[in-house]
Amino acid sequence: MGYDLRTQRGYDFYLVSSSLQKAIRRGDVRCAGYFALELFPKYSEYCWKRLLTVSAEDCYGPITKEIMALYEGFKIVNKGKRGDQLGGRIFISKAVILLCTQPHSRDADVLSNFVYDRKRGLTDDQINAYMEEARNENIPIPDYAYDVHTRQGKMKGKTKADFFIEEDQSLAYRQLSLFDDINIGVM
Repeated sequence: MGYDLRTQRGYDFYLVSSSLQKAIRRGDVRCAGYFALELFPKYSEYCWKRLLTVSAEDCYGPITKEIMALYEGFKIVNKGKRGDQLGGRIFISKAVILLCTQPHSRDADVLSNFVYDRKRGLTDDQINAYMEEARNENIPIPDYAYDVHTRQGKMKGKTKADFFIEEDQSLAYRQLSLFDDINIGVM
C-alpha cells in the first residue's frame, strides 16, 4: 500500500520524481527544471537526493562534486529556515541545468546492476568469466598517444605546436577558450 503524496500543484509525487530524472537524461532543461521546482519547498531534501543520484547514475564525469557544492550553498542560504520560508531555489535550478547539459552516461548504473543484480540470472561463474575476458582484452595504444611527450612521438617529429593543435581539435565537448585568438601554429 503506497502513500498518496502530492506536490504543490497536485501532481503525484512519484511521477514528478520520475519525470525529473528522465527529463535530465534527455537534456530537457525546461521539463526537468519545472519538475525539480515542483518539489520545492515541501520536498526539497528529496529533490537534492534525487539530483545527487542522477549525477552519479546518469552523468559522465565528476559532476557530483558540483551538485554537492550547490546543495551546500542551498543549505547555507536556508540555515534556520523551514517549510515555506525556504529560499535558494536558484541552486536547484543551477543543478538541473548542469545535469541536463553534461555528457550523459549510464555506465555507473549498468556496472552496479550488472555486478550486483542477480535477477538477470547471471551466476558468479558467468560474472567472473566476463570480468576475466575484460582483464585479458588487449587494446592497442592509439596513435594520438604518440605525441611530443613520448620518445616514439619525438622520433616521428611531433612538436609542441602539433600537440596543442591536435589536442584542441580532439576535444569532444569543446567550450570556448580564453585563448581561442592565439595562433598556436606560430609558437
